[in-house]
Amino acid sequence: MFTGLVQELGSVRAIAPAGDGLRLTLAAAVVLRDVRHGDSIAVNGVCLTVVEHSSTQFSVDVMRQTVAVTGVGALSVGSAVNLEAAARFGDRIGGHIVQGHVDATARVLGVTPGDQWTVVRIELPAEQAPLVVDKGSIAVDGVSLTVSAVSPVSPGPAAGGAWFEVCLIPETLRATTLGRVSPGDRVNLETDVLARHLARLQAFAGAGVAA
Repeated sequence: MFTGLVQELGSVRAIAPAGDGLRLTLAAAVVLRDVRHGDSIAVNGVCLTVVEHSSTQFSVDVMRQTVAVTGVGALSVGSAVNLEAAARFGDRIGGHIVQGHVDATARVLGVTPGDQWTVVRIELPAEQAPLVVDKGSIAVDGVSLTVSAVSPVSPGPAAGGAWFEVCLIPETLRATTLGRVSPGDRVNLETDVLARHLARLQAFAGAGVAA
């Protein structure tokens, strides 16, 4: 489990085929202070298992399914990544409960700088649209954010489909990869786990199946 509070910006050092997936080697420092073999680290919001590590880098294996449904496959050597080590019981949860299980990738639709913050608009895939609410929580590339606006329930074709917005403060822009996104970039989305469970229960209820 994670909290969506990025601990550091790492970078991709190497990408190699591993069976039908990939092995990534990433440069890091903070998340490696007490890392052990088998620990979980979120890389751009994707929960991955440490298979090798030193004081300056670690390696993870990424299976084909993860490559297919997240932005991991789009990384290249030198790419910056958001890193967060798994939370410990007793730690403060300054963000929200993040599992590191990405729901989908989505395009950045717009980036609007302001005096105090930057507004980023991101498309919402149809399956995830009902799970995102104004003032709710969402993880974007592993960063815990509060939704500042959402599209109407039926935005219509003229509106370009469903979307949501987040407001990024200067610290988030500085300390995460979100300070570098541009329209057209793709980001990993993880919706609130409580919303996902509620939607599943409602689906069963609607089908007349006892949950």
